[in-house]
Amino acid sequence: MTRLTRTVAAATLATALALVSACSGGSDSADAAKTGDGSSLEKVTYLTSFGNFGRDSYAWVAKDKGFFKEAGFDVEIKPGQGTGAVIQTIVGGQADFGPIDLTGGLLQVGNGQAKDFVAVAAIQQRTMAAIVSVEGKNIATPKDLEGKKLADTPGSVVRNLFPTYARMAGVDYTKVTWVNDQAQNLMGTLASGQVDGIGQFVVGQPTVEAVTKKKPVVLPYSNVMQDLYGNALITSSKMAKENPDKVKKFTAALLKGLEYALANPQEAATILKKNVDATNPAAAAAELQLMAGYVRSSNSGTAIGTLDSDRVAKSIAILQGAGALKSNITPDQIINFDLVPKA
Repeated sequence: MTRLTRTVAAATLATALALVSACSGGSDSADAAKTGDGSSLEKVTYLTSFGNFGRDSYAWVAKDKGFFKEAGFDVEIKPGQGTGAVIQTIVGGQADFGPIDLTGGLLQVGNGQAKDFVAVAAIQQRTMAAIVSVEGKNIATPKDLEGKKLADTPGSVVRNLFPTYARMAGVDYTKVTWVNDQAQNLMGTLASGQVDGIGQFVVGQPTVEAVTKKKPVVLPYSNVMQDLYGNALITSSKMAKENPDKVKKFTAALLKGLEYALANPQEAATILKKNVDATNPAAAAAELQLMAGYVRSSNSGTAIGTLDSDRVAKSIAILQGAGALKSNITPDQIINFDLVPKA
C-alpha cells in the first residue's frame, strides 16, 4: 500500500520506522533474562496502538526505566496498525497486550467483526480520534470533507467510526473517498499532496506539522461525540481468564510508564528516540503534553486507567442511536471490570 514520491523527510521517517520500530530496546534489555533476584523473566509481546509516535512512548518508558522488568516481564514492543489489526493480532496469539480505541472495539464487537478480547485499563479518558488536514486544503469544518480524499489504515478507529461521526456532524459520508495506507506512511502521504486529510489522533498535530511543514487543521471527533473513551489496553479473553495476576502486573507496569512519560515528556521523547531512530524528539514530547489532558478526567479523578461502566453504556447508546451497531452489546462484553484499576 505504498504511495507515490514523498518529501525526503517523510520518506526517511517512513523507512526508518519500518526498519527499526519493531525492534525492542531499553536499559533493561541487556540482562532481560533475569530479574534482580535472579528469577527468570516472562516474555511478553506488546503492540503499540499505531506506529511508534510520542503518544505511544510510555511503553518504551516502562521498558527503559525497568518497570516491566520489576514486574517480571521481558517485553518486546512492536508497532501496531490500528484497532482492528491490534485486536486480530492479540486474539490470534501473536501478541499479548496492546491498546485499541475503545469505541473502535465496541464497533468491532457490536458488528460481529471481532470477539475473544477484553479491555483491562483506559489509556485516555476521552477519544482522541480526528481527521487531520493542513492549511491550503479548504477544510475548516466537517462539511468541507465532502468531495475530499482521506487516507488511513483499514482497521483504524478513525476510519471505522467515520460514518457515525459524519452523521452526527451533518456530513454525507458517501461523498468522502477513503484510500488505504500504513500507519507510518500517513503523514508523508499527506505531505506529498496525494490526499486531503488523514485519520489521526489529535495529539498527532506536532508530528504532522514537523513532517508536512504546514499548519495542521484538526477536526476532533469529540466535538460532536461526547462520553467516548480513547485508547484502552486489551488482552485476549483467554489470558484474562487464565492469568489474571499476570494481566494486573503488566497493566500496573505499563500505567507506571504512562504516568512517568506524562510527567517527563522530554525524557520520554529521548527514550523513544533511543529505540526508534526516526523519532522527532520535539514532536514526540509535544504529543505527550497534548495527551496529558486526555488521560485523566473528572470521572477518573487522579487515578489512571479507570473505566466506568455507565460511561461505556452511554458510548454504546451513542453508537446504537447512530445505527452503527448491528447487535445489542453490554459493557461487560468488552471490559473485564475485575481487572480494571479502581478509581
